[in-house]
Parts: sequence; structure tokens; C-alpha cells
Amino acid sequence: MRTISLRNSQLKEKETEMPFITGSFSGKITQQSALPLADQPNHNLSIGEVTGTQKSDDPLWNDANITYWAYTDLIDGEGLQRGYYNNVHGDKGHEWGTFEGKVTGGGTTVEGTWRITAGDGEFRGVTGTGNFKTAMKSETDIEATWDGNYELARTQTA
Repeated sequence: MRTISLRNSQLKEKETEMPFITGSFSGKITQQSALPLADQPNHNLSIGEVTGTQKSDDPLWNDANITYWAYTDLIDGEGLQRGYYNNVHGDKGHEWGTFEGKVTGGGTTVEGTWRITAGDGEFRGVTGTGNFKTAMKSETDIEATWDGNYELARTQTA
């Protein structure tokens, strides 16, 4: 019987790094609705839709069109926001996911995390997570910044 012994230094696995990306967009609130609740003072629920165009040094994300839908639960202007987003990358496909964050500043700032849940076209099998911050600049204008990591699905060969 023959035994083969390999030390850890002899084993090499192919490591892939998830690219770190940053970006921003100026968004417009295209739809929104709010509902004051009677359970306690200054409690409001709202839902809204925001659209914009991504700006990023990463060519896969630069000029992607984003739409996101958020619902916000505030008491005295502070609370939580959760939602869904869709990035359309032209003829390359699109990816979509979820986000959630903490609302502060009387409801004018949201900071939180995002996660890619799926994609199609060149983004089929993509994964990624990161952080974001949005700030209201007017009743209908939002400025957003974000960063994170993503990994495209590996190409399989026969």
C-alpha cells in the first residue's frame, strides 16, 4: 500500500476575490403614500418608489438604471426602512435584491445594508452584499451612496 502525504503549503486552491465597488445615484421619488397610525403619537407608515441612474467606477454598474420600492415605519421621525431594488444593466441583464436600514434625522437619512438575491443575463448567479446611505435633498429628490462586494457566477466548462 502506498501513502501520499501533502502538506498544506503544497495544496493550492484557486481563490477568487469578490470585487469591492462603490457608487452613487441621484433619485427621484416617483410614487409615495403615507398613512398616519392612531396607536401612538407621531407613528407613520409609508411606501414609495424611487428611480435613478447609477454612477460607479465599475463598468458593470455604471449607468445601470435603478428602481427601488421601500416601506418605512417611523415614530417621531425615526425608525426602519425595508425594501426591494432592481438594477437594469442595459442588454447585459439585471440583478435585484433587498435592503434594510435605520431612518434618522427626522426621516431624512437612511443607513443600512443591501443584498443581491438574483439576476439574469450576465448577472445570472450573481451574489453580493454591501452598505448604503440615502439622504433626502427635497420633497422628491434623494442622494444615495453605496459600497460592497459582488461575485459573478463562474463560467462552467464541459
